[in-house]
Amino acid sequence: MQYPETVQFLYALGNETKTVKLGLEAIGILLDELGNPHHSFRSIHVAGTNGKGSTCALMAAGLRNAGLRTGLYTSPHLIEPSERIQLNGMPVTREQFAAAFATVDEANEGLLRSGRLEYHTTYFETVTAMGFLLFAQAALDMAVVEVGLGGRLDATNAITPELSVITPIDFDHEQYLGNRIESIASEKAGILKPGIPAVFAAQRPEAQAVLDQRAAELACKTVHTCQFELTEIDLSARGSRFTIHRTNPIEILCPLAGAHQVQNAVAAAAALELLQIQPDFSGTHWPGRLQLVHERPDILLDGAHNPAGARALAAHIQRFYADRKIRLIYGAMRDKSVDEITEILFPLATEVIVTAPSSPRAIDPYAVVAASDHPQIRAVGSVAQIYADSLQASPDTLVVITGSLYLVGEILTLIQ
Repeated sequence: MQYPETVQFLYALGNETKTVKLGLEAIGILLDELGNPHHSFRSIHVAGTNGKGSTCALMAAGLRNAGLRTGLYTSPHLIEPSERIQLNGMPVTREQFAAAFATVDEANEGLLRSGRLEYHTTYFETVTAMGFLLFAQAALDMAVVEVGLGGRLDATNAITPELSVITPIDFDHEQYLGNRIESIASEKAGILKPGIPAVFAAQRPEAQAVLDQRAAELACKTVHTCQFELTEIDLSARGSRFTIHRTNPIEILCPLAGAHQVQNAVAAAAALELLQIQPDFSGTHWPGRLQLVHERPDILLDGAHNPAGARALAAHIQRFYADRKIRLIYGAMRDKSVDEITEILFPLATEVIVTAPSSPRAIDPYAVVAASDHPQIRAVGSVAQIYADSLQASPDTLVVITGSLYLVGEILTLIQ
């Protein structure tokens, strides 16, 4: 099966949210049939609500810069599913992706015939197994593995890592993880393993209490980045520079934009320090997060899709673009906190354009317009037309495209 047919088959399984069936039984059976590839590489496991992808990208860059053969597994993808699995900073090739799928699918079919599996593994379980298989074949020194949803019952939790990292916990996916911070934190804490050290980024007090209790039960050595002293913090629209004061001061250059990325870089640095690696994040690339894709007019892409992400985006706009006219292009999934997010972002904009990302879960843009009292708001159906019009905006306008990684992915596809 070639790459296009592979992708078509995976999409036929349904997207992660549509077919989510949390639990480790199916992925465990599949990995066992594949010879347990996840046992053959060292790993760092990362959970959290916001910043986990950025933290993963920073750690992977740091490992590569230390000379380690490094894998990176993240989700969702922006343009192509093969982006989810990276080897030494590059997505696997279409041929590698298709070959891994063929092996995993053959195992799936055998398990279905034998009755060991009742149903084909989900999209996410299948791609996770593919990632682990490719990591094993590549003879990596270390893989950085991002949780898909939650943690405790996520397919990635089949691994036993060298280190666990939990980034800030906030509200998202409440229909699966619960609508209290404590219940969400409990699911994230499910990645902790007995005796395995853990790095905790700065947390809400109620989340921190849950994490600390679980870590104590499992005798995990913990590092709390909220206890680090940071000085000489220099923020720019394109990244940050600061010093972490530990036993010895460590100067950090973070190439990812946004004040919130300082804390992500601190968590990544703490993780690398536990592995006795000097943090060097040069070359980190994490698209779709405060990504400037065009200048004059400046066009900024950000996949903010929950209130915490929206607040981080708003802070960035207010800090670096306060004197600009803002054209906000917004498209979201209907299962997100749309009312809260629009209350944060819409008041910043001179003009708001609402659209629908290419997903059956997309919210009706006309409903968003009807619910808003913004004086300059309209709905536009064509994402391609919106981007073409954005390129013609006045040079002093900042165009912000946000609300969903699906929308960001569509824009990046148009740019390609």
